[in-house]
Amino acid sequence: MSGASHDKPHDKQFFDTFMLVIGVLVLVAFGIYFGAKAISASTQEAQALQDPMVQKAVNERLKPVGQVAISGADNSALEEKTAAPVALTDMSGEALFGSTCTACHSSGVLNAPKLGDKAAWAARIAQGKDMLYKHALQGFNSMPAKGGNAGVSDKSVTDAVDYMVAKAK
Repeated sequence: MSGASHDKPHDKQFFDTFMLVIGVLVLVAFGIYFGAKAISASTQEAQALQDPMVQKAVNERLKPVGQVAISGADNSALEEKTAAPVALTDMSGEALFGSTCTACHSSGVLNAPKLGDKAAWAARIAQGKDMLYKHALQGFNSMPAKGGNAGVSDKSVTDAVDYMVAKAK
């Protein structure tokens, strides 16, 4: 028993030292956390303001809601500017298949008929080319319009359909 009473001061000293170490570690962790927040706030804000996408979003939010037209004055600056139409790319059916259509029609993703699979294409071909063109141009089931490539001309899409049909015959 005398050994147990002898250990009490050592236990208290260990506990006090342990709590001091834990307290110092907590203070160090808080210091690192708040220091990192201060550093990142100053650098992230500067970088965000230089980002063109952020600048565009800020300008969009800050633009005036309305404008005042003055009678008898030149108000042409108040007219909304429309974006110039984007020129559609013209490509061969084989090239369009290789760049866009192959993503689904080579592997059968989302039940897309594979290139050259006569059985999968037979029912589709039986509906007629006009229906195939319509589905390719406007989208069908899971396939988006123009296979997701809105930058190509309608002629390119119909040529790609012709290419795939020719491979399935």
